[in-house]
Amino acid sequence: MGIRRKLTSEFKLKVVLEALKERSTLAELTVKYKVAGTQITTWKTEFLNKAELVFDTKVMVENEDALEKERLFATIGRLQHENDFLKKKLM
Repeated sequence: MGIRRKLTSEFKLKVVLEALKERSTLAELTVKYKVAGTQITTWKTEFLNKAELVFDTKVMVENEDALEKERLFATIGRLQHENDFLKKKLM
């Protein structure tokens, strides 16, 4: 089995925007980006279904709050891990 790639949202957006331009066929995009055609179609459908959210300021504020909360929890977790490590070193 192959190794699963973690694809960033920036990469997915790039692929979707190129698919929407329709300058390349789906087959060409799959070869160029090494992603299955069904995956590109899924990303494109998801992108188009959620496109109206770009202009919804309430959703944008909620997303920003959620991202900030996620970042803070990650920082807390990292600091707790470092704190535990340092406590063990003192003993």
